[in-house]
Amino acid sequence: MPYRFVEVNGLRMRIADQGQGPLVLLCHGFPETAYSWRHQIAALAAANYRVVAPDLRGFGGTEGPADVGQYSILHLVADMVGLLDALGEEKAVIVGNDWGATLAWQAALLRPDRFHAVAAFGVPMMGQPPVPPTRIFPQTDDALFYTLYFQQPDLAEAEFERDVGLTLRKILSAASGDAGARREGDGTPNPFAMVSRDRGLLAPLPTPDALPSWLSEADLDAYVGDFQASGFRGGLNLYRNLDRNWEMQHAFSGLKVAVPALYLVGERDVGLQIPGMRDIIAAMPALVPQLRQPIYLEGCGHWPSQERPVLVSDALLSFLRAL
Repeated sequence: MPYRFVEVNGLRMRIADQGQGPLVLLCHGFPETAYSWRHQIAALAAANYRVVAPDLRGFGGTEGPADVGQYSILHLVADMVGLLDALGEEKAVIVGNDWGATLAWQAALLRPDRFHAVAAFGVPMMGQPPVPPTRIFPQTDDALFYTLYFQQPDLAEAEFERDVGLTLRKILSAASGDAGARREGDGTPNPFAMVSRDRGLLAPLPTPDALPSWLSEADLDAYVGDFQASGFRGGLNLYRNLDRNWEMQHAFSGLKVAVPALYLVGERDVGLQIPGMRDIIAAMPALVPQLRQPIYLEGCGHWPSQERPVLVSDALLSFLRAL
């Protein structure tokens, strides 16, 4: 990975930076780092684009503030604006997966002057719910939705950091298309669902005998090194700002994403199994008027840039060339 460091909003940020031409900014999800874009960095750079993939604040090689409140979506958008300034670039196409998709949507919504097109994987653009998100997610006496499990500081950190390699092996495998068809009742594991109050998130997930076909041991080692360096707190702090994001985003109520947009999701993405998600995707043109036809990747799970690298790179290049 062509890593280097830049100063962004008072943070030392690690970025992968390769190629020359119009800038494409790639934003990862959780638990990922810039390494998740290794295939697209090479493919887009070879097609005469400048490709920059940062580790988001608190991930991998990028510093993370101690204050939980410094991980709001507005802080992340500000980091991407600051990154463009540090690179000496006026504009970029912003691309994201998972949390990076949320960041990409909001960056395009709030700063279309700097992010003139957007591509998002997995997470669709959604309107404001009527109540704070943590009041929507389900919980019972025995279990609670994973986003609620992540709310208590130090709880998930202790579980995930006990064995970083095992944590990543389980989560990356269980959320991938290789884990199973992900049809109702078929037993396909899902790390992003209900979490046992007694057993935690990891214990019910299978320990795979072999890694998924798209993830080598060297790839896993790269992730392990990143999260051994940063820990998981930065990524978990994103979830601890869900209600704060909801409060702040009322200031932008009624705004639409006014730039060309691409949405892509794996048919076996864990998020696609959430009731009503396909309806939310179908309704996106009301919020994103220049949305292209959504792309569904057969057999693909939550990590499309890694699970289907050629298809994803080709889709991005087709989108970029049409701008």
